[in-house]
Amino acid sequence: MTPITRRRAAQLAVMGGLLDAERPRGILDTVKRLGRVQMDPTAVVARTEHLVLYSRLGAYERSALERLMWKDRKLFEYWAFIVPMADLHLCRPTMKRVLIRDSSRGRYIRRWIRDNAAFRRRLLRDLGRRGPLKSREIDDASSVGDTSGGWNDGRNVTRMLDVLWAMGEIAIVGRDGQERVWGLARDWYPKATRRTTQREVAREILEKQLAAKGLARINEFGRAFDGRPAGWEAALADLLREGLAVPVLVDGLRGQFYAWGPLLERRFRGRTAVLSPFDRLIHDRTRALELFDFDYRLEIYVPPAQRRWGYYVLPVLRGERMIARFDAKRDPANGSLRVLAVYAEPGASPDDARAVAREIRSLARWLGLHTVDYERVPRGWRTELES
Repeated sequence: MTPITRRRAAQLAVMGGLLDAERPRGILDTVKRLGRVQMDPTAVVARTEHLVLYSRLGAYERSALERLMWKDRKLFEYWAFIVPMADLHLCRPTMKRVLIRDSSRGRYIRRWIRDNAAFRRRLLRDLGRRGPLKSREIDDASSVGDTSGGWNDGRNVTRMLDVLWAMGEIAIVGRDGQERVWGLARDWYPKATRRTTQREVAREILEKQLAAKGLARINEFGRAFDGRPAGWEAALADLLREGLAVPVLVDGLRGQFYAWGPLLERRFRGRTAVLSPFDRLIHDRTRALELFDFDYRLEIYVPPAQRRWGYYVLPVLRGERMIARFDAKRDPANGSLRVLAVYAEPGASPDDARAVAREIRSLARWLGLHTVDYERVPRGWRTELES
C-alpha cells in the first residue's frame, strides 16, 4: 500500500481531471479523456458543458462543439451527458437493460411501454417516414398516460422519447436552441464493427473513470450509467496486476484509495482555472472537502433566503488549492460580466486575488463581454481585482 499526502492526492485529482498545466489537445481529446461531460441548460454565465471545456482548454470556439456533435458525429448526447461516439459500445449494455431492470421504476417503465406498444410503433414509423422531428411535432397517441410523477408526469410524448432514447432506439440528432431534435438511432449511430465482451466493457469503464478521477475509493468509480457493469471485479484485478490501479493510503483520510498508476510518477505543474458549478472535480461534496478543504454546495435549487454563497457560484482552482469562489451573471445588454460577490478561501493571498482577477477577465473576454463589474468583494481585494 503506497502512502501519499493529501496535497499529492489533490494533485492527482487535478491531473486526472485535466486541470493542470498539461492541457488536452482539443474538445474531442477532452471529452474522450474525461469519458463524459455533463450538460445543463442553466446559462447564467454559460452552459455547464461549455464551461467545463473552457476550464480545460481556455478560450475555444463553442461552435466547434456543435460541429463535433451534429456534423462530424464524433460525440453524442446520452443521459444528459456528452459522450464520445467511440464509447458507444460502453453504453450499449445500459441500453439493453432498460426494460429488464428489477426495480419499481424498471417495472413501471416495462408495463407502460407494453401498454403503449402501438404508440411506440407509430412514433418509430413517423421518424422513419418523416425524418428527424421535435417533440412538439409528434402527436400523443398513447393509450395509457404517464403517471410516474415528476416533471414529465402526463407528458406522454416526452416520456416515450426519453425511454426510447435510453433504450437506444432513437437518438438526439440535433438541437434547435434548447429544443432537442430526434431521429432513428439506426440512422445516426455507427454500426458496431466488433463484439465486445462484458469483461472488456467493464475494463474500459473502470480504466477510463479511474484515469479521469486521478484517484478514488472503489465506490467512486467503475460505474456505467445504470450501475456496476458485469465483470467489474475481474477488470479491477486486471488493472491492479498491470499497475494501472495502485492501492494508496491518503494521510488523514479514512479508507483505501486507488490511484491511476501513470500519474503517480508525474510531476505536478498547476495553473489557475474557473470551474463550472457542475464540474466533476467538485461535484462530490465529500470528496471536495476531503481533498481540497473546500465546502461547496450547489445552490441553484436552494431558496434565495437560504443561500450562503449565491445562485451560480463558480469555484477558482489554483494549482491544487481552491482559492476563491464567485457568484456571477452575464449581462449581454451592457456587455458586462456582473460579479455579484467574490469570496476568498482561507489562506488566500493578494497574489491569489490577482490570479482570480485574471481568470475572471479572461472568462469575460471569451463570453464576448467588455467589462467586469464587481459588487461585493473580500476586504482588501478590490484594488487587486479592479487593477
